This record gives sequence, structure tokens and C-alpha cells, in this order.
Amino acid sequence: MIFWKGRLFLGKKRDKFRRITSLANLPGNRILTGHIRKAAELNEAGIKNPARTKWKAKKVVVPDYFLAALKKNKKALIYFENFSPSCRREYVEWITEETRIKRVQTAIQWIAAGKSRNWKYH
Repeated sequence: MIFWKGRLFLGKKRDKFRRITSLANLPGNRILTGHIRKAAELNEAGIKNPARTKWKAKKVVVPDYFLAALKKNKKALIYFENFSPSCRREYVEWITEETRIKRVQTAIQWIAAGKSRNWKYH
């Protein structure tokens, strides 16, 4: 967006400013000057953009049977505990599906090797 505080005064019109690839994409001088004046007024008044909400990671609940399997392989347990919450969540979601026993075994092997859930695609 061309204006840092554009969301405060442009509303839905701000979408027009997202993909300016040439001078032809700019609005006319009168409109652009008005927007610049409005942005300057907001700066002079000390008005700030509203704070963005912080994202919180969902808590990962590890099923008992998976935790027990991890504890049998200390190396896998150490890696698993050091994975990011999203990486741990991917494993938990993957093994709680129908083929859980086979996937638990595969997961333990991969984790013991330090591989994230989608290691094949990296």
C-alpha cells in the first residue's frame, strides 16, 4: 500500500493502491494530493494505526500412546520436544488418523533421524 495509514482513511479504496506497477496505475493528481494531505493530517495529529493482534500457537496435545512410543526412543523424544509447535502438531494429526499404529512406528523412525513431518518436500 502506498500509505502507511491508508486503512484509516481509504477503507476499501486502498485495494486500488496495492498493485501500482506504473504511473498509469496512480489516481489523478487531485485525488492523490487529497490522500497525501489526509495522511499528513493523521501524522500531525499523532494518530497511529491500530495494533495488530498477536498470533498464538495452538497447544499441541500429544496422545498417551504416541508419548509412550516417543519415550521408548530417547533420541526421537529429544527431537520431538525441540520441534516447533506446528511440526509437532503435524505429527500428532498424522498419527491420529486410521493407520495410527503404522504411522506411529514411521513417525518414531523419522523423528529419531531429526526429520520434520514433511521432510520429503524440503
